[in-house]
Amino acid sequence: MHDTDAPIATFCGNCNCGCPQLFLDLDAAEDRQVRITDDFGQQIQMSREQFRDLLAQAKAGDLDRAATGA
Repeated sequence: MHDTDAPIATFCGNCNCGCPQLFLDLDAAEDRQVRITDDFGQQIQMSREQFRDLLAQAKAGDLDRAATGA
């Protein structure tokens, strides 16, 4: 992670608890350019292609069950 990385999105943002954030790191290997950090200091990294697939599934409603707990 570079000190100059700016988050693309912050999820929550209503507190100072270290909200989850989405970053794009073009200096990283192709399979690790998208990084999502959580509020516990952990992170996942994925390729831009994998992230596009995640977005497509979310837009199609395929992930709604995970968000609602049903």
